[in-house]
Amino acid sequence: MTTPRGPVDSSRVPRYAGPATFARLPRLDEVPRADIAVVGIPFDSGVSYRPGARFGGNAVREASRLLRPYNPAQDAAPFALAQVADAGDIAVNPFDINEAVAGIEAAADELLATGAKLLTLGGDHTVALPLLRSVAKLHGPVALLHFDAHLDTWDTYFGAQYTHGTPFRRAVEEGILDTSALSHVGTRGPLYGRQDLTEDEKLGFGVVTSADVMRRGVDEIAQQLRERVGDRPLYVSVDIDVLDPAHAPGTGTPEAGGLTSRELLEILRGLAGCRLVGADVVEVAPVYDHAEITAVAASHTAYELTTLMARQVAG
Repeated sequence: MTTPRGPVDSSRVPRYAGPATFARLPRLDEVPRADIAVVGIPFDSGVSYRPGARFGGNAVREASRLLRPYNPAQDAAPFALAQVADAGDIAVNPFDINEAVAGIEAAADELLATGAKLLTLGGDHTVALPLLRSVAKLHGPVALLHFDAHLDTWDTYFGAQYTHGTPFRRAVEEGILDTSALSHVGTRGPLYGRQDLTEDEKLGFGVVTSADVMRRGVDEIAQQLRERVGDRPLYVSVDIDVLDPAHAPGTGTPEAGGLTSRELLEILRGLAGCRLVGADVVEVAPVYDHAEITAVAASHTAYELTTLMARQVAG
């Protein structure tokens, strides 16, 4: 294996200068191949409230300038363990959701065919469905850990099947999720009715609320999630609104009472050893952000996920 090409050296080029790739890593076209490809999806036509997540990927890239190459929390240097590269953005139709979903799936298929794992920066949560379709083509039905304030297993909005509130119902219906290993983490807030929880349970989801995390602690929650996932191929989907608005104001549908940034990062670190085959970080809407609070949290979330993947690549 050739030595991976890492990020720009911040002792030579200030962090605020140079190309704004994720963590200042090389572009995909600058390396022979990538073990992990970070790709943006600037799409938010599936939102039900505040738009703006189409600008999330680049906001996360800008905030990721502050990331450094050694991750002490996981005792790993992810960019030395694996070749990580920024694959740019998947450009999709902002006016036709069905066409956009098909385009995301096709682009993800092409990237996965190179042998890279994908870490995706959204975009709204609609993008999780085509990404799961692509991953399932390689691995079969996958386990899912879904970090979110909301269930995202509703049926339709205004008769539309593909929205940011419906991707995981569609994924279960399509048979691309392993229904013995599905969990929401961080859910909270009002629902349309008790039936929302009943229908979600019928789809196979377990629920860890934000209050559960607060009362039981991150170590116990991480252990529970590891046991539920086992050795199955795992996809992790992180809606940044899983964080309390104090930690992530820049998102489309904020809910009070969420996780802290520290709790989210520690739970993700607790997934070490799981078979992570793909991940996304979505719903960053920078127009509502303050001092890059949300983008910084999202960049660190992506960094922890990248480190988990890199450790797997290195064996």
